[in-house]
Amino acid sequence: MIKAGIVGATGYAGQQLLWILNNHKEVKVEFISSHSFAGENIGNIYKNYKKYFEKKLISLEEIKENLDKIDVLFLALPHGMSEKITKSALENNVKVIDLGADFRLDDSEIYEKWYKVKHNYPEINKNAVYGLPELYKEKIKNTKVVASPGCYPTSAILGVAPLLKNGLVDTKKIVVDSKSGVSGAGRSAKLDLIYAEVNENFKAYNVLKHRHTPEIKQEMDKLANGNINLVFTPHLLPINRGILSTIYLDVKDEFKESLTEEKIYEIYNEFYKNEYFVRVTENLPEIKNVKNSNICEIGVRYDKEFGNIVVVSAIDNLIKGAGGQAVQSMNILFGFEENEGLEFLSMYL
Repeated sequence: MIKAGIVGATGYAGQQLLWILNNHKEVKVEFISSHSFAGENIGNIYKNYKKYFEKKLISLEEIKENLDKIDVLFLALPHGMSEKITKSALENNVKVIDLGADFRLDDSEIYEKWYKVKHNYPEINKNAVYGLPELYKEKIKNTKVVASPGCYPTSAILGVAPLLKNGLVDTKKIVVDSKSGVSGAGRSAKLDLIYAEVNENFKAYNVLKHRHTPEIKQEMDKLANGNINLVFTPHLLPINRGILSTIYLDVKDEFKESLTEEKIYEIYNEFYKNEYFVRVTENLPEIKNVKNSNICEIGVRYDKEFGNIVVVSAIDNLIKGAGGQAVQSMNILFGFEENEGLEFLSMYL
């Protein structure tokens, strides 16, 4: 059994992570920390934990003195807050899985451009591994710092990886049109996220400037071995959780005649044949099929006349897009079965 600490345990992603780890037979949660609720019991903040998981939240200042008690530290913090804590953890031989954005981008200059924060310890970022298990399993096994992907990037990258890896589509323009539930914006009170603003409404936001854009592009560039023109547009759905991404791609001219929808499905099934948490389906994915699970569901449609491919990908943003994927990486990192503690299907309704 390994011992874990969670920093940022009272945010939506942090508490989802806590829920999963509390049910993981190989993990003991040694401490939980919160900036906003230090000194309070987690059961008083999230009533579902009352009686069954009673633990006092420590402050950020108390983390350092507790690092010698754990094997792995999970960070579920806003960008710019993980780097200093990660340095202390590494100095205490503690592995780190960061659910935030601090180590997701390979280039520190690009990180600074999009997040307006500098890397004070760029060597940590250089050695971190992007924690998308379906693509980087072997690298995750041998790292000390996992940069767990963002929720939108997870749905987008997994959705197109087989097409890009096999060089089937044009990279001059890839359009990712994503919709997310409001939990993706975090737990902080914001005017545009109150009930009356979100209910019976649907809108695009951060058009052409969402911070997940360089992350998606970075990983798609690697898969395609080239420079992709990415157009990413996020939308806000009036639901609690879930992401559905619809991705539009053009087949390269040399493949238009020979490619069929059946062949595309063969490519996807081969690419993901050993991936427990990817479900390739001939029915188009829906959020209710994956909500409350660590599953990414992917479906494809192909218009042979014009060479258009439409990929639909669905995930739960708090599980496969955050806490669940972080635990998936932890399982790989510590040699457990990859699906340990994560074998739960969507409750559908």
